[in-house]
Amino acid sequence: MVNPRAGKGRVGRELPRLANIIEGRGSHPEILLTEHGGHAVELARDAARRGADTIVAVGGDGTVNEVVNGMISDDRPVGTSRFAVIAAGSGCDFARSFDLPKDVDDHLGAFDGPLRPLDVGRIDCAARDGGTTIRYFVNIAEAGMAAATVARASQYPRWMGRSRYVVAFWPSLARFKPVKLNVSTTNGSFTGVAHNALVANARYFGGGMHISPHSNPSDGLFDAQVSIGPKRQAFTMIPRFFRGTHLPDPRIIQLTATAFRIEAERPIPVEADGEVVGETPATFTVLPGVLQLLA
Repeated sequence: MVNPRAGKGRVGRELPRLANIIEGRGSHPEILLTEHGGHAVELARDAARRGADTIVAVGGDGTVNEVVNGMISDDRPVGTSRFAVIAAGSGCDFARSFDLPKDVDDHLGAFDGPLRPLDVGRIDCAARDGGTTIRYFVNIAEAGMAAATVARASQYPRWMGRSRYVVAFWPSLARFKPVKLNVSTTNGSFTGVAHNALVANARYFGGGMHISPHSNPSDGLFDAQVSIGPKRQAFTMIPRFFRGTHLPDPRIIQLTATAFRIEAERPIPVEADGEVVGETPATFTVLPGVLQLLA
């Protein structure tokens, strides 16, 4: 599944070269181009049902998320396809957790490597237009100010790339009001005022922030961080987020569990892998090893 618009159009321009490299290695891939939001979900679902050996997401975190949602239905894999990623978008933080090479040529050489089980997260949350919605994710999910930033960024043109989030951050910081949350797990709970709750399956987000340095996408667990400090913490701690040195911190409540339930005194937005999926109340559940990742 190729998003030709990823990387500000760079992926589309390099696609012929990519195809030549793959064919030169003796493979004959079926290259499917995404044409609109959600299209990769449809393409991946169809490929899995047709028995594709490996489904490759070529693009950023949004493409990865859509392909994963196409490969899973009712918490089970659709078919027996393996999953692989070529990090070719303006941002693919998921790939960083596996030290996947940034160079496409090097990454293709790794496709003969070992398989590893990949945990997938399931989100059940309130739909913004009423009712409920279900979405799967493999990287990071959040409820609160960060999700509000993602929601605002989605209103800006795609050609802005990752800079959309930088532009959206400042008005979100100014307007978002901390809220009383109840975060419950099988291992304990937290109740108090916070501005953000993060649920991590993998380790990186936000263009290279090492936000959850201890997360392992194959251990069957989520690592959560509830930010209870002042809102400016989201800005002042940015250098530490990139280095992965922000933990432990008394302003961040850490929880580890197989499932989380987040409720808020008012509905707050929920995002996963950089896409807004709904709002609280929301439940996050680990599906251990549901996919096989070629990395």
